[in-house]
Amino acid sequence: MNLIEVTTREQVAFCREALFAFRPLLQEATYIDLIMNMIADERFKLVYIPNDDNTKAAAFTGYRTMHFLRTSWLIYIDDLYTDPAYRGRGYAGALLDYVDRDAAKNGIKTVHLDSGYMLHDAHRLYLNKGYVLACNHFAKSLAS
Repeated sequence: MNLIEVTTREQVAFCREALFAFRPLLQEATYIDLIMNMIADERFKLVYIPNDDNTKAAAFTGYRTMHFLRTSWLIYIDDLYTDPAYRGRGYAGALLDYVDRDAAKNGIKTVHLDSGYMLHDAHRLYLNKGYVLACNHFAKSLAS
């Protein structure tokens, strides 16, 4: 399985279909600049697995290294997505393993993520990979 860490604009464009399937609020005109800026300025990494004919991303994860007083350094997984046509092949698990290896390589001891309540298949994967339900996440919209 070929896992590729994005370093170029062309690689971001290669992930376009999967990115927009998972994050439909992205804007066509700005998504490449947005992601490249996140990589350059926010300790963000985008890693993908190409589809069978190497024409688009079949799965991807986006994550960042962050520091909190409560936990010290951690990796937070923003995104983990597999195109429905490629589910059941172990891609999400392989991407989670990649993040774990990156964390270990950099001396980071914890990986965090949030997941919607109804995503039971995803929860099963996370629990099987050693994640625990550590807290509830609260959010407040300030938009009028």
